[in-house]
Amino acid sequence: MQREFELCAETLQACEAAELGGADRIELCAALSEGGVSPSRGFLKAALSTVKTPVHVLIRPRSGDFVFTENEFRAMCDDVEDAVGLGAAGLVVGLLTAGGVIDAEHLAQLVELASGLPVTFHRALDRTRDLTKSLETVIGLGCNRVLTSGGEPTVMEGRTSLERMCAHAAGRIRVAAGGGVALANAVSLLKIPGLDLHGSLRVGTGEFRGDALWAPSPGTVNPDDVRRMSAMVHGSLVR
Repeated sequence: MQREFELCAETLQACEAAELGGADRIELCAALSEGGVSPSRGFLKAALSTVKTPVHVLIRPRSGDFVFTENEFRAMCDDVEDAVGLGAAGLVVGLLTAGGVIDAEHLAQLVELASGLPVTFHRALDRTRDLTKSLETVIGLGCNRVLTSGGEPTVMEGRTSLERMCAHAAGRIRVAAGGGVALANAVSLLKIPGLDLHGSLRVGTGEFRGDALWAPSPGTVNPDDVRRMSAMVHGSLVR
């Protein structure tokens, strides 16, 4: 089984770069500056009509923590149904309880609503108290993949934990590193057997201070960078 590189895309330009560069999949989202939230229905339709690369849709109603109200959860359910109906390849979700554990009850409902599409549990996992127990929970609930920085702010800080997680998963679920993945650290990360990579590879996204109305564009993605990353990832087979 070959490793995968997923490009995190918040623009149609990024989606096109993912396809041109040979990324295995796209995570479609909005507002990466806020950690990513659900893309609009219109953006999702446009992405699906623009590229053939599998599009996995982030389902997150707002930025901030991952403890959602019942109204927010109902909005997530609606977004899941929309994504499934429009032809998304998969879903990316994450929910926690106030106690810092996986919200198993609501996660199970979202997996069921996915109607057989693959489900990724995203970096909400990194905010849980026990990564190993959380990994077992999402495996038991039918998730196909986890996106994680190993419980740390960045993948390089969490590299040792990522190695332990991959060993513990033992092929039962895909483990993808996300949170600071770049061309400069990909070789180091790919020394971990079985680890997939996830990143935005954006350029031109310097810090901005001031009213958001005057903020610059979210940056662009160079297809050549995607091509280089894909080549590195595909050069390492899952052991």
